[in-house]
Amino acid sequence: MQIKAQTIAATPDASVWVSASAGSGKTKVLADRVLRLLLKGSLAGKILCLTFTRAAAAEMQNRIRRLLGDWAVMPEAELDAAIVGLSGDTPTPALRALARRLFAEVLDTPGGLKIQTIHAFCESLLGRFPVEAGLAPYFEVMDERTAAEALLAARDDILDASRRGEDEDLAAALRIVTGWVHEDEFADLMAVIASSRGRLRRLIIAHDGTAGAMRATRAALDVTADETVGALLNAAATDATIDRAGLRAAADQLSRGGKQDREKAKRMAPWLDADTAGRATGFDVYVPAFLTGSGSIRATLASKSAVDAMPDIADIMQREADRVFAVQERRKAILTAEATGAILTIATALIDRYEDYKHRNAMLDYDDLILRARALVERAAPWVLYKLDGGLDHVLIDEAQDSNVDQWAVVRAIVDEFHAGEGAQDIERTVFAVGDEKQSIFSFQGAAPDQFAAMSDHFEQRVGNAGQAWHRVPLDVSFRSTSAVLQAVDAVFADDAARDGVSTAAIRHTAHRRGQAGLVEIWPPIVPEDRDEISPWSTPDDLRNDATPARRLAHAIAWRISKWIGDGDKLTSADRPLRPGDIMVLVRRRTEFVDNLIRELKKRRIDVAGLDRMVLTDQLAVQDLVALGAFALMPNDDLNLAAVLKGPLIGFDEAKLFDICHRRDTTVWASLRRQARTDPACAAAYSTLGDVLARADLSPPYEFFAHILGPMTGRAHLLSRLREEANDPIDEFLALALAFEQTHTPSLQGFLRWLEEGDAEIKRDLDQGLRDEVRIMTVHGAKGLQAPVVILADTMQVPQPDSGLMWNGVGARSGQDAEVLLWPPRSRVRERTAQRLAAEQRDRQDEEYRRLLYVAMTRAEDRLYIAGYGTRRAAPDTAWWNVISRGLEPVAQTFAFESHPGGPDDDPNLAWQGDGLRLETPQTSEPDRKQGDDIAAAHIPDLPGWADMPAPEEPEPPRPLAPSRPALPEPATRSPLGDDGGIAFQRGLLVHRLLQTLPDLDIPDREGAARAFLARPMHALDADRIDALISETMAVLDDPACADLFGQGSRAEVPVAGVVGGTAVSGRIDRLVIGPGGVKILDFKTNRPPPVQPEDVPALYLRQMAAYRALLRKIYKNQQVECVLVWTDGPRLMPLNAQLLDAHEP
Repeated sequence: MQIKAQTIAATPDASVWVSASAGSGKTKVLADRVLRLLLKGSLAGKILCLTFTRAAAAEMQNRIRRLLGDWAVMPEAELDAAIVGLSGDTPTPALRALARRLFAEVLDTPGGLKIQTIHAFCESLLGRFPVEAGLAPYFEVMDERTAAEALLAARDDILDASRRGEDEDLAAALRIVTGWVHEDEFADLMAVIASSRGRLRRLIIAHDGTAGAMRATRAALDVTADETVGALLNAAATDATIDRAGLRAAADQLSRGGKQDREKAKRMAPWLDADTAGRATGFDVYVPAFLTGSGSIRATLASKSAVDAMPDIADIMQREADRVFAVQERRKAILTAEATGAILTIATALIDRYEDYKHRNAMLDYDDLILRARALVERAAPWVLYKLDGGLDHVLIDEAQDSNVDQWAVVRAIVDEFHAGEGAQDIERTVFAVGDEKQSIFSFQGAAPDQFAAMSDHFEQRVGNAGQAWHRVPLDVSFRSTSAVLQAVDAVFADDAARDGVSTAAIRHTAHRRGQAGLVEIWPPIVPEDRDEISPWSTPDDLRNDATPARRLAHAIAWRISKWIGDGDKLTSADRPLRPGDIMVLVRRRTEFVDNLIRELKKRRIDVAGLDRMVLTDQLAVQDLVALGAFALMPNDDLNLAAVLKGPLIGFDEAKLFDICHRRDTTVWASLRRQARTDPACAAAYSTLGDVLARADLSPPYEFFAHILGPMTGRAHLLSRLREEANDPIDEFLALALAFEQTHTPSLQGFLRWLEEGDAEIKRDLDQGLRDEVRIMTVHGAKGLQAPVVILADTMQVPQPDSGLMWNGVGARSGQDAEVLLWPPRSRVRERTAQRLAAEQRDRQDEEYRRLLYVAMTRAEDRLYIAGYGTRRAAPDTAWWNVISRGLEPVAQTFAFESHPGGPDDDPNLAWQGDGLRLETPQTSEPDRKQGDDIAAAHIPDLPGWADMPAPEEPEPPRPLAPSRPALPEPATRSPLGDDGGIAFQRGLLVHRLLQTLPDLDIPDREGAARAFLARPMHALDADRIDALISETMAVLDDPACADLFGQGSRAEVPVAGVVGGTAVSGRIDRLVIGPGGVKILDFKTNRPPPVQPEDVPALYLRQMAAYRALLRKIYKNQQVECVLVWTDGPRLMPLNAQLLDAHEP
């Protein structure tokens, strides 16, 4: 029956809408339909297949290409069987020839098969019609990190504009918002506004601007523009609006009653005695006499004794309670309108600045791709649709339940053209969609599960009107899971409450894998145990509680996995032992439990893939690299350098680090340098760190860290301590450094700052890949994946109500731009409309929570384990553990559960026992995944030996001729932020400038020019410092030994290039003079500490001057070449003797 349904779904001459339950083979159906379309003669370029993720698109591409490649070389009998199995058609010679040609035809199709995500399709659409879409033809798509930076810059600009008083409306809006939320909440609120920017922009456009959106909000709340809380309370406090006499009598009677009556009287009497202004001010003190803390009218307004003594007191109090309640509701509405107006003002400012950034840089974000494409196909010139219509004949949509309103609008506009105009019935043009409303779990991305059915009705009508075939095909046979797993799923969702929001019809699955061993277990949950009374004399170790429920569960799961693998526990359906790659642990959210589980698995030497998403800066390998980069920027940061020395990149132990740091009278860096003279380990570390320092100023971030990880063997050191799982964060770190260089000035300091400010969260691909590792994933991340063994871990937690923006209207669900925004800043100010919206929002949240459970349970192929940990407060009835437990009780058997059969290996306090539920089906058929058929995790061969060796040196001299880079590190310059406030640094720069420019002037004019230059206000020099600088500079210029270098006939900035000793040399000589006695050259060294003797000059400088001398000797043969250095820290002239230079000549 299922095979027949799949065949109908793949029929190429009909439009088909497929509702496919989990594991029912929808990917195969999608691929089969593409293949049948190609076999029927459809051109590859006229088929568009839209998928939800890039991974799904790549998988589909690879599957189809692999099949087509097999057809091209398949023996005829096998090809005939493949064609019959696919379409049921009898192969003909022409059909065989077509099947063999398809692989080449697909390869020859420009762009290949159009199997892509909706975002990629929209990007190509906008790239094809940029002018019609109102875009620059050279637009680029910004990544999420760039978008986040732009939004952060826009937010900061808003705050700065408000602080500077440039926008009073914006400042007033910020005052309103910050009056309701504290600092952390404000940051979260701005993040919500940023993430909702697309919806907010559509809202503002739909209402013709911010003012129109505010009017719509006030209309929804029935609040006029001039209403204020102050005016409302004043009106509510006038004598004309209150029964003053009746309330006085009531207060008098209540004052003689019990405690609660007297409390009411204390609030009422002073308020009634006050004048109108006093009553308006004291209204909040008066309200609790009639309303509860939650804002509802008190059930008992007067005690029975008070009613007996004054029979009409009940009516008096009830009328006033109704009045006060109405005032409070009105007050809530006014406050909500005011707060929402402030949010709209801030949102408009944020969006305007963000849009301006994108416009100036010709960029689009991912939301823009969909919105701009929708605008293009809905409102562009008709010929755009005409061109699109001529390029497509078939559209296929995967995971259709996860498409949002705007994505459907793009598809609808394209597909509607299939069935419009005169040729609608002449060509077989089809639409195909496959999805499952039960698996719609991406509402945070705008997914609207109700649109799946709505679009099905829409397209059915359009196809029917065109006189073409239409089929609805359900697929409910699971090829993935065993009978036990499917029986558990059906039992859980048999309850109407559990099925609410998941499916309107009963959920029943049919197992294709009947007779295969299956198991479902629900373990008793872990809750905190009662602890002994804490003594006042308890130590911190006594107070520490390592046996938290999350850690106990993590320990138990890791212990079980270790036992399964260590004892060779068999996966019966494959007739082989379990492997780490067979196991998937699913969680709703990434919490401390995940960290505990990874730690416990690693402790037991179980290969684990880690998180499906990771924050890069939280990874130890990245922290080590960042610390090393920080050292390169600031070597005198003692704490950071100590961390670098102790880390794996250097590898000192505690004793060695103690020797360096203890009883030192200087920095750790200076202490390491001193000990390097006698200690080989310190010498090696000093040399390594010196190399790092030398590269920091010259290398962009990627090159800097790539050198550390490669030639400096940093990666090997990191992996030796952190194991192979550190490879992923290292690679992502390098990729991030490269991405940074493409959009920013490539400086090390800028990169580290950029990394620190942003949340570099990396999504990792934990698909059925090559590595045999336990996968720990969120349920959202596991969508589309499966595993033989699945463990649901955090089943006791429920989603927290969303207290963010509220949307009143049907725009999000129906596609109509009729939404209205509400933002009640606190739950206590929610009036009736906001309360209704909050309830609807909770209902939608709960519905998706149950759909998420369906997705989680159906990831399991053979075994499903349900565990949970909670708090002392009982988990809600709607929690997954309770829902599953209620569903399994009628069909499962109770068993005595032990978390660690035989006892835990380290801490007995971590174990727990209880009653569990077990549903099991035995193996009654041949294993359907025999060891030979089961694809083991591929062995990744070791790298060849040459991969770990440094690349060979480039030939010297290189061809074409290019200057060689210095082989030695350049000494560090003086810091511009030294102890003297930068005076010495400034002095060096000024001396260099004077020595560089004064020689071009006549001798009598030099001193005056120098004084005029130094007296400029920008230098901030007093008369004494000016005189000192002039005196020192003139002493150098007038020095008889080098006066010719600064005199007439000397030249400045002389370029020189050539080959010396096989080394290409290129540079500029600062001063050169050719005289009767030979050639003299001079080079300035600015802000470098001057050595006392020429022999102490750094080898790099000696090598440089020796190379210049060698080049000049080739030009000026038989002439003496003298070399002089000028240290501007002085200034000081230093002639270099020939013997010293000979020793450093290349």
